[in-house]
Amino acid sequence: MIGFARKYVTIVDAINYRMGRIIMYGIFVMVAVLLWSSISKTFFLPSLWTLEIAQFAMVAYYILGGPYSIQLGSNVRMDLFYGEWTDHRKAQVDAITILFLIFYLGVMMYGAIDSTSYSFQYNERSPTAWRPYLWPIKTIMCFGIFMMLLQSISELIKDIAKIKKVDL
Repeated sequence: MIGFARKYVTIVDAINYRMGRIIMYGIFVMVAVLLWSSISKTFFLPSLWTLEIAQFAMVAYYILGGPYSIQLGSNVRMDLFYGEWTDHRKAQVDAITILFLIFYLGVMMYGAIDSTSYSFQYNERSPTAWRPYLWPIKTIMCFGIFMMLLQSISELIKDIAKIKKVDL
């Protein structure tokens, strides 16, 4: 069982690390789109697509960057007590709280799959003037939530290993 856990953690961490390192450059995509939006509004006709593309890029940036953030431990914590605890105590508390995150992500995944399925079935489009299809961003959201769920399980395994003093 330890061999499977070790392999799982290694694979999930490697995928999310690489994906996070690539996705972090998505900020430049958002800057470019918003810069073009400003330039086009000032000098040309305003573009219909810029605001929505920037929103889609932001969603992809945050959803796909979430697993990397969890992996690095850069998610928000209440540091009032946490900073003073031992690593063993931190692992115990993290193992409990990550279960809430896994449950939350499971509920989000259920809703995301349902929403994406609806989007495919009815060719759902945005109600704006540009009217892009919504299934691409909803598919990205499903993938991102799934990867965050896998990373959360990886963190749970690492916390349990710290509690039991097992090397992964």
